[in-house]
Amino acid sequence: MAEAECIFLHIGIRMTSLFWSGVCAMRSITGIVILILMFSPSVLYGGELTRQGLFRIERNTNANIIQYDAQIGSDGKLDAREPVVGYWIRLAEEGQVKELSFVQKKFAYGFKASYNAREDSAEIKMVAKIGRLLTVRFAGDRYRALATIDGHLSYIETIYICAHGKGMSTRVEYIELHGIDSQTGEVRFERFTP
Repeated sequence: MAEAECIFLHIGIRMTSLFWSGVCAMRSITGIVILILMFSPSVLYGGELTRQGLFRIERNTNANIIQYDAQIGSDGKLDAREPVVGYWIRLAEEGQVKELSFVQKKFAYGFKASYNAREDSAEIKMVAKIGRLLTVRFAGDRYRALATIDGHLSYIETIYICAHGKGMSTRVEYIELHGIDSQTGEVRFERFTP
C-alpha cells in the first residue's frame, strides 16, 4: 500500500473513531439529561409542594418558636416522602426562618413522620417526650395534628416547654399541650412533667 493511502486510511479510521466517540458522548449527555428530568422534584413529587401550619413549640427561654407544617403535593395530599417539616422562626431576632440543627433534631425538636397512603395521614413521633403520638389528617378545610389532650381527642395548636439549663444539661420542668377539642370545639389544656 502506498504511503498516501496509509495516511488517508489512518485519517479515515481516526475520523470514524472520533465520529463514534462523539455519538457515544451525545448518548451519554442525552442519558444524563433524561435522568435529571426523571428525578427532578417536579416529576418525582408531582410539582411544587405547599405547606399548611400544624402546630408550634414555644419555650420559656425566648420568643423563638419551632413551627411544624404539613407538606402537600399538587394533588392536594400529604407528600409521601416528607409529610411534615419542622423549622425555627426566630421571633426574638428578626423573624427569620432557620433549619433545625442536627443536635436539635436528634435530642430536642426533631420527629419521625410515617405516611399512610391509604388514609392520606401521617403519624408523628416527637423527640420531645410529650408522651403521645400525633396524627396528621385532613379535617374540615385543612390538615391538622391530632392528639389526646386531657382525655379528649384534640387538634394540637401549641406545645409549651418550660425548661432550665443549656445544651445537654437542659432539664424540662413541665410541658403544656394547648388545642381545640375535635368534637366539641372547646379549648383543651394539659400540663404534665415528662
